[in-house]
Amino acid sequence: MQPIHQLRRRQWLQSTAMGVVVLTSGCASLSGVAKPRVVVVGGGWGGLGVVRGLLAAGAADVTLIEPNESFMSCPLSAHYIVGLQPASDFQRSYVRVDQLGARRIRERVLEIDRAKQMVVTGTQRLPYDFLVLSPGVDYMEDGIQGYAEARSQLPVGFRAFEQMAVRKQVDEFLVNGGNFVISAPKPPYRCPPAPYERAFLIAEQMKQRGTKGKILLIDANPNPMPMPIAQPILKGMKSLYANQIEYLPDTSIDAVDMGKRQLVTSSGAVPFAHANLVLPMRAPALIRQAGLGERWANVKLPSFQSQVDDRVYVIGDSQGSPLPKSGHVAFGSGRQVAEAIAERIAGKSPVNPTGAVDLPLGICWANVTHKEAININVSATVVPGEAPKLKFSVDPEHNARSATAAMSWGNGMWKAMLG
Repeated sequence: MQPIHQLRRRQWLQSTAMGVVVLTSGCASLSGVAKPRVVVVGGGWGGLGVVRGLLAAGAADVTLIEPNESFMSCPLSAHYIVGLQPASDFQRSYVRVDQLGARRIRERVLEIDRAKQMVVTGTQRLPYDFLVLSPGVDYMEDGIQGYAEARSQLPVGFRAFEQMAVRKQVDEFLVNGGNFVISAPKPPYRCPPAPYERAFLIAEQMKQRGTKGKILLIDANPNPMPMPIAQPILKGMKSLYANQIEYLPDTSIDAVDMGKRQLVTSSGAVPFAHANLVLPMRAPALIRQAGLGERWANVKLPSFQSQVDDRVYVIGDSQGSPLPKSGHVAFGSGRQVAEAIAERIAGKSPVNPTGAVDLPLGICWANVTHKEAININVSATVVPGEAPKLKFSVDPEHNARSATAAMSWGNGMWKAMLG
């Protein structure tokens, strides 16, 4: 038997083909019937999930607002950061999205006027019937004294195209050696396994190139996070990189002094030659400007609608549910929201479930070597009004099968988004 959501989607597509869907205000379609306007902010994993879903349904006039001219994946890009693959392996053009009929605006959103249902950029005021926000994350720079002044010398690299600056730091370290600091903040933050993965792949290059020095992995948590990955991460660290990685758990970074090239931590002063400080994160200021939440946007599950405005959906890493902040969850929630908007446009009454509902699946990978990885799957359910329940399935140790699967997964996801 087909799942209910798949059956509803097939019925929606069939009704669209038969011309029985009644559409409301918006831009005119080829048939002369106005389509509702959906504005999507953010052309990453979540935003592209929405755009592709809406374009496939043909139910709306879709505008994508994304300041970057092209897409670069953060998932899997650690292979680029350590010099093992070219940046082009993780980049894609938005041409296919344009060809399918989305209007793409290369600007930044300055303001959201929810009362007037308007998105404001530097040059345009864009009305919407439905708004989907997937703007990613910002860094909480004020959490480390002196970081803002040192920003250009301490790139975080957890947003698209920032990987280039981190790559430069790694290249210099692998030639010159010394102490390379990588930090992991307390969750929630984007892609929790990523700081450990970066440490592993840099350490692998140290061994292969004979780099003299040490990676100091400063973790604000008592163990690698999330907890279900702690044991395989620690096992990889001890079995492969005992001489390259010094792990400092339960240690906070309070300040940075670039003049002395020294960090002030809860465990004392730590000198460094290079550092990749992964800062605590929050939703971009746009979320707060629009009154949708403070650190993260407040959403209702399973719909991902804003708690204060049912015409606004927030997906991806900006939303504040306990779901993992990962590309796979962002894309899955985007497709789910696209389906929900299409059903609202079709005039279908929303289903009000009383029992547990499946939430988007989380799939991610942590490479321990270039050719071995740990697979991490997270399934989640929610009873409306209650907290989600998460279930982890994690490889007990790194293996070649998961590394091969990771790259295949990435290519498949990028094709689904931009192919």
